[in-house]
Amino acid sequence: MRVRRVLVLALVVCFSLFAGVAQAKTFVSIATGGTGGTYYPIGGGIADVVSRYAKDVQATAETGNASVANLNLIGTHSIEFALVQNDTAWWAAKGEIMFEKAYPNVRAVATLYPETNHLITMRKANIKTIHDLKGKRISVGAPGSGTEADMRCLLEIAGLDYPDMKKVDFLDFNNTVDRMKDGQLDAGFVVAGWPVAAIMDLATTHDVDLVSFDDEFLAKLQKKYPFFVKDVVPAGTYRGIDHDVVAPAVMAMIVVDADVPEEVVYQFTKAMWDHIDEVQRTHAKAQLITLETAFDGLPVPLHDGAARYYKEIGLKIPEIK
Repeated sequence: MRVRRVLVLALVVCFSLFAGVAQAKTFVSIATGGTGGTYYPIGGGIADVVSRYAKDVQATAETGNASVANLNLIGTHSIEFALVQNDTAWWAAKGEIMFEKAYPNVRAVATLYPETNHLITMRKANIKTIHDLKGKRISVGAPGSGTEADMRCLLEIAGLDYPDMKKVDFLDFNNTVDRMKDGQLDAGFVVAGWPVAAIMDLATTHDVDLVSFDDEFLAKLQKKYPFFVKDVVPAGTYRGIDHDVVAPAVMAMIVVDADVPEEVVYQFTKAMWDHIDEVQRTHAKAQLITLETAFDGLPVPLHDGAARYYKEIGLKIPEIK
């Protein structure tokens, strides 16, 4: 009788251990941005649906310092997922501009929504195209930032460089707008999803315009730098700008460390897209996240787990060189 009890107890213990293993969750983190920005609420929405609907994955959104810092975390295997800009992911994979070494382990889950390259001008400066920046006073973004890297790309396609300008300042977008208000700049470069509060503020007190880019310019830009996409800032977005503005944009995206297991990334991707309507309710920009644009401006290869999901629903996997 005692032997039988021991055997039964042993079976109960084994069953409990097996059940515990079967129900074990894989915990992952998503690096986002500051609590006042866009990345944090959207990352939180993604983490929430993954945690509720992925069978074996528990996700947590963490505050972060946006693209460059987040990609350094991915590159050094310090976090599993991150929200970043696709242009910055491009530079990270290559080890260029703001990255001292390449991070070949950066993989994509999806691109999410556009962040537009605003080339904003004072009307009195008479700047109609990017070529008209020659001899003007401009701000190109903080030094070493993704904004400045984008501006260099645009100037390169236009056949311009910093020495062609009368003056070049390296300022973030708030300081750029302040200098424009003070009459110290003719134009400034801001990369952000529209509408941008700082530009709206400037437009309420000054006559400003946005430079539009033609299809020929955009085709040349995208051929060399495929992370750019075409975007349109609708007329009336900013006071006094009563025409649609065609502009290059980069894409916010979610990336993952290549070392994260395929099954984990598959479950993460499936839960996110199967319940994207819940993510879309977290922020106005999240409403632009759709499967139709999930590969727009994709700068790095998809993770095998994400690719598995897209193949499962019949999408063709893009080839990223």
